[in-house]
Amino acid sequence: MGTAQRGSRGTDVSLTGIGSPLSLPPSRAMRVRHLECASAIPAAQWDALFPPGYPFTRHAFLTALERHGCVGPELGWTPCHAVLADDSGIAAIAPLYLKAHSYGEFVCDFAWADASRRIGHPYYPKLVNAIPFTPCTGPRLGARDASARIAMAQQLPALATAAGLSGAHALFVDDTDFAACVTAGMVERNDVQFHWYNAGYADFTAFLATFSSDKRKKILRERRRIAEAGIRFEHRAGHELDEAAWRQVYRLYANTYAERGQRPYLTREFFLDYGRQSDTAVRLVLAFEGTEMVAVAILLRGGDTLYGRHWGAADRYNGLHFETCYYQGIEYCIREGLNHFDAGAQGEHKLARGFTPQITRSAHWLAEPRLFDAVTDHLERERAYVGEREALLDAHSPYKRVTDATSPEV
Repeated sequence: MGTAQRGSRGTDVSLTGIGSPLSLPPSRAMRVRHLECASAIPAAQWDALFPPGYPFTRHAFLTALERHGCVGPELGWTPCHAVLADDSGIAAIAPLYLKAHSYGEFVCDFAWADASRRIGHPYYPKLVNAIPFTPCTGPRLGARDASARIAMAQQLPALATAAGLSGAHALFVDDTDFAACVTAGMVERNDVQFHWYNAGYADFTAFLATFSSDKRKKILRERRRIAEAGIRFEHRAGHELDEAAWRQVYRLYANTYAERGQRPYLTREFFLDYGRQSDTAVRLVLAFEGTEMVAVAILLRGGDTLYGRHWGAADRYNGLHFETCYYQGIEYCIREGLNHFDAGAQGEHKLARGFTPQITRSAHWLAEPRLFDAVTDHLERERAYVGEREALLDAHSPYKRVTDATSPEV
């Protein structure tokens, strides 16, 4: 696989070694160039194009991933961020990666890769507009205005074509960027996640009061079990932990992967840097048994949303995951007045704990016409299925129905 040439001082750069160079000639005074690392652009210029409330497209987060070995060619995540500029300066930025596999994306396209191989077209590498290891809906195209956003979206298939790649994919895209991707001829893929929304609850007890009686009692039993085990919790911002505490946090995080025989996505050095910055978005739920830290939930705060990202534990405690990753996060949101808790991908078990189903969107374009036609047809049917599944899940919500609200307690 080719590697990107490091951009500096606004010079045009391209990826070489994969088909034709990953660059396009100037068009209507717009020029596109590629960066091997986000740090090739000053943080202020990068961040000015993205909403400030979404932490994962911030310059500090992406550069920390690159600086500390979380992404790179050897890991199958080669940064090749696209920058669209004209005579007025930078018009748009898209965090892009050449992917040598489909791991760490949370949008499974392994069947597409297999079909592509069977018809004689290599699927990898592919071009991905995404945040590594982060299935959190948000902006994927930073732009100074609507026309620049559309222009950058149109570059995604064009850049993949120019480089001879199998396709372009924008993952967990918000509504604004998704609309721009549609104009570029990309097709929609849906999935379901489970998110929590704050209805102005005074406290956790008020939140549980909205549940049906049996569901409420189940959660109270789960929480009581943890309290009786002597587990206590602390909520801390990342910069409030010293290096020794962060090293213990990382050991717990890495242990979760080790139990599955996997390599952790994020490195210890990433957390020691990004997690300890004075303005870091990282928030931690720390679980202690006595003085020993036995579990952790690693979250990020941005705007009015708390994002649950990672979990780690020293041992298996009955119900500790639910308490650390969900109930403590809900309590944090209520206390801090946050409106939204995105606790991560998958997990129908979240439904019984007050999280509601929400459809996510990704946008896809494939260069091989037969494969693209087949995928387009499949996605149309899959979207209908996902919509039906969302409605079915919503019908099993733990919240009181209208008839419940006037029924006596049991």
